[in-house]
Formats: sequence, structure tokens, C-alpha cells
Amino acid sequence: MEIEERLRALLLQGLAGEARDYERFLAALSTHLRAFLRRRLGQWPDEVEDLVQETLLAVHNQRHTYRADMPVTAWAHAIARYKLVDWFRAHAVRGARNVPLDDADELFSTQDQDAAQARRDLGLLLETLPDKQRLPIQHVKLEGLSVVETARLTGLSESAVKVGVHRGLKALAARIRGVA
Repeated sequence: MEIEERLRALLLQGLAGEARDYERFLAALSTHLRAFLRRRLGQWPDEVEDLVQETLLAVHNQRHTYRADMPVTAWAHAIARYKLVDWFRAHAVRGARNVPLDDADELFSTQDQDAAQARRDLGLLLETLPDKQRLPIQHVKLEGLSVVETARLTGLSESAVKVGVHRGLKALAARIRGVA
């Protein structure tokens, strides 16, 4: 799932009262914002995390302004840009007027591209597993659901979920080693 779609779905669920989805939204958004701000604060890497936290707080405080027909990343980037400009003003950074705030080609850092590549590769590996192994791994290990929640969602018993995770991880390890 594309980051925009994932963030939008999680935010809308969060706004509908799903606290766990809202927490996931904030976690996913923080990763996205970290890359966005790291690019713009290359000379001040120690400031990135502070600005991420300030931006997340502003996103939380302004969540009522989000319109469902608007891209989440555009809305979050606008808030991040305001926080970035405020930081430049507060620190009177010379040349801050020339920092590229809208460099659309560099939204993601190399690390984030590597992470996206790893997610894609993991997705391809998971597709090789049967559903009774793939679904428990996706829900428990990747999405962070409990065994009980996964069992309810997939229709498997709790023990089948545990066995599916164990056997699936074992099969993935074998495929990665080239044994299978």
C-alpha cells in the first residue's frame, strides 16, 4: 500500500475514534516527516527529531482541519513547513530563505528508499507463503496485532496463528538462505 493511502486510512480511522489506528498514523507519519525534515535540515541533523516532535504535536492539535479530500502528506508537509520556517526564524539562520522547502524530488532520504525496497522485497517473499502462514505474520509481526485479534480477523484458532507465525518465519528464513 502506498504511503499516502496508508496514512489517509489510518488518520480517518483515528479521527473516527480508533485510538490504535491513530497511534499507528502518528508513528508512520513521524517516519515520513523525519525524512522530509532531514532533507531540509542537512546542516543541522540534531534538530530534526525536535522538529518532528513539534510537527506531530501541531498535526495532533490541528487534526480537525484535515479534509478527507486532501492528500494527508500535503497537509502534513504544510504544517511541517510552517514549523521549519519558525525554527529558521527563531535561530536566525543566515541563508534560511534559500533552503529548498518544496524540493519534491527529494521527499525521501536514501534510508527511507532502502526501507521501501525492503518492504517490497518482504512483500514478495510473503506472497510465496500459504495464507495460514502469511496472514499471521502480516498481522502479528508487521501490523502489531495480538494473537487474539489476528485469530478473530483471520478465522484461525489462536494456536493456529502461533504455529503459522513460527512455521512461516522458518520458511522465510529457509528461502532467504536459499535452502528452500
